[in-house]
Amino acid sequence: MNYKYFPHTQEDLKAMMAKAGVKDLDGLYAQIPEDIRFRGDYQLPSEMSEMEVRQLFEKLGTQNQQLTCFAGYGVYDHYTPSVIPSLLQRSEFLTSYTPYQAEISQGTLHYIFEYQSMMAELTGMDISNASMYDGTTACAEAMMMAVAAGKKVNKVLVSAGLNPKTRKVLDTYALHQGIELVTIPIKDGVTDLSTLRSQLSARPKDACAARTLNSQFSTIDGVAGVIVQQPNVYGIVEDFTGFADACHEHKALFIMDSVAADLAVLKTPGEWGADIAVGDGQSLGIPMQFGGPYVGYMCCTEKLIRKMPGRIVGMTKDNRGQRAFVLTLQAREQHIRRQKATSNICSNQSLMALFVTIYLSLMGKQGMEEAAQLSYAGAHYLCDKLIETGKFRLAYDKPFFNEFYVKYTGNSQLSTLNSQLSTHSLYQRFIDAGFLGGVKLEDGLLFAVTEKRTKEEIDNLVKIAAS
Repeated sequence: MNYKYFPHTQEDLKAMMAKAGVKDLDGLYAQIPEDIRFRGDYQLPSEMSEMEVRQLFEKLGTQNQQLTCFAGYGVYDHYTPSVIPSLLQRSEFLTSYTPYQAEISQGTLHYIFEYQSMMAELTGMDISNASMYDGTTACAEAMMMAVAAGKKVNKVLVSAGLNPKTRKVLDTYALHQGIELVTIPIKDGVTDLSTLRSQLSARPKDACAARTLNSQFSTIDGVAGVIVQQPNVYGIVEDFTGFADACHEHKALFIMDSVAADLAVLKTPGEWGADIAVGDGQSLGIPMQFGGPYVGYMCCTEKLIRKMPGRIVGMTKDNRGQRAFVLTLQAREQHIRRQKATSNICSNQSLMALFVTIYLSLMGKQGMEEAAQLSYAGAHYLCDKLIETGKFRLAYDKPFFNEFYVKYTGNSQLSTLNSQLSTHSLYQRFIDAGFLGGVKLEDGLLFAVTEKRTKEEIDNLVKIAAS
C-alpha cells in the first residue's frame, strides 16, 4: 500500500536534533522569549482512523445547502464533462509544476500550445499566452501592458460597465503602479461613446471641464488604454462600433474583457478591433467550486507579443526533424533583467489551462454553440416569464445574452428603500426554496441561466417570484 505521509519516529527526531546540535525540541526554540511562547494545551481533536475522518467530513458536508444556481456575475454554473476530472487527476498532470526542461515536458508543452491555439481562435486574436491566474488579474495585467506600450502615458479609461470586482483589482494594481484610472460613464446601460471620445481628446488645458465628467481626470496628456466588458456587468451585449477607431486615433489600446463561453456565438474581440482580449475561462466547464481555482486568458495582436506577461509555448522541430514544443517567450523577472520584465508572474494556471483544453476539444464548435444557444434561450424565457408576473421590469431595454438585470416592483410601485427591502425578502424566499435566485446588484437582481437549467427549474423559480 502507498502512504501519502509518514510521521517522524522518535529515532528520526533524535537524529535530527543531534544533527542540529540540540538535546531536545525546546532547544530549537531557545532564542524565542518565554513571555510569547504558548504553554497551554492545543485544542486538537483526538486521533481518527481514515474511515472516521471520511465520515466526519461527510457529516459536515450535509450541513451545506445545495442550491439550484441562477446567479452569474462572472461565475457561471456550466456543465462539466465527466471525463475532464478523470484526466486532470492523473499524477503527471496533477503534480507537475512547470515545464522548464523541454526534453521531458513535451506533453505539458503540447497541451499548453493547444490551449493557446484554441483561445486565439475563440477570441479572434493573433496570440495567446499560457494562461493567467484568473480573469480579474488578467484584466489588471492588460492595463499594465497598455501603460508599458504607451511609453510614459499612465492614464487608462475604464467603462462603468466593467464588473465591480474586476474594477477593485484594477484599483489595487493601479495604486502601486502609478497608473491613473478614469471612469467612462454608462448611458442607458451601455458605455457612452461620445464621452469616451471627449476623454480621449481631452488635454491639460481642458482639465477643469473634464473634471466635471470624472473627479479622477488626469492632467497627463494622452491615454494608454481603454477597457470595456462584453457582455457588461448588467448582462447587456454592447455595440462597440467605432470604439477601436476612436482608441487607435489617439494611440490608445482597446482592451475587451469577455466571458469566454459567450464568444462561441458573440462577435469576438478580434472582430471588434481589440488590441488585447482578456477574461476568465471559468465558463469553459470549470465548476464554480467555491471561487476557484479558475484560469484567466489573455490574447493580443502580434505587435504586442513582447509586452505580454507570462509565457508562450511554440512549436518547432528537434535535431531529428520531429515536431517538438518549447517555451518560446518568458518575459518575466526570473528569466530576464528585472527592469525589462513585463510582469512578476512566476507561474501559470497550467492545470486549469489543461481543463479548458480538454473541454474545448470535447465540445467542439458545434457543442459550444449549442450550449450558448441553450443558455440564451433559457435566459430569455426566464426574463419573459418574470415580466409576465407584473412584478419585474427590465432595468435597461437592451439586448442581452444569458444574463439580465431586473428591478423587482412587488405588488405596487414602491419607494427605493421599500423596493430594496422587498428584493431582499424575495431573495431569501428563493434560498428557502432551494434556489440561488440571481445576484443582488444595486437595487435589483441580476439573473443568469446556463445550459444546465431546465424548464421545470425556471418555472418553479417564477412561481416563487409570483407568489
